[in-house]
Amino acid sequence: MMRLLDRLEEWIIATLMGAATFLIFVAVMHRYGVGTTADLARWSAARGFVTTAAITDAAFVWLAAWDLSWAQELCIYMFVWMAKFGAAYGVRTGIHVGVDVLVNLVGPDQRRRVVLFGLLCGALFTGIIGSLGGVFVFHMFDTGQHSNDLEMPMWIVYLAIPLGSGLMCFRFLQVAVGYARTGELPHHDHGHVDGMEETAR
Repeated sequence: MMRLLDRLEEWIIATLMGAATFLIFVAVMHRYGVGTTADLARWSAARGFVTTAAITDAAFVWLAAWDLSWAQELCIYMFVWMAKFGAAYGVRTGIHVGVDVLVNLVGPDQRRRVVLFGLLCGALFTGIIGSLGGVFVFHMFDTGQHSNDLEMPMWIVYLAIPLGSGLMCFRFLQVAVGYARTGELPHHDHGHVDGMEETAR
């Protein structure tokens, strides 16, 4: 069950990141394509290049018919969801930046208590944010508010807060339990890239 949750978390992050990147690329190319074909059509018509002017004008009309005004709004929402689930992934894998100067100054017994206290504080904070986010989403559902461009129900957009914070709270508790049992925290090797194993020499 935990492996399924881990894979789902990674799949959501990777899918949102890839889709948002692709959508931004398409929207930017569309915007520059519309401007370029319009400029080229005017330039060709002014110089009497009838065939070029007709082709570029037709390309401009075709591109202008595509309404991608919603792309920026959707990308923002996808990045919000990606950030919330990415934060939970960061807790699970130990990639969040941490300041451990004071933790390293205390003895091993006190260090264990301080680390557990910090993890439980993180769980408490994200649990509170998730709970308040759930209440907010409930009230947002009652208002029937929709987004400007996509006309998407806003409660779906804000659902990232309780889901992402709830998952982050669970990850803090998961790491705390693992640390209490083994004394080990998740650690990310910044020199390691998944899928690129070091070959033996």
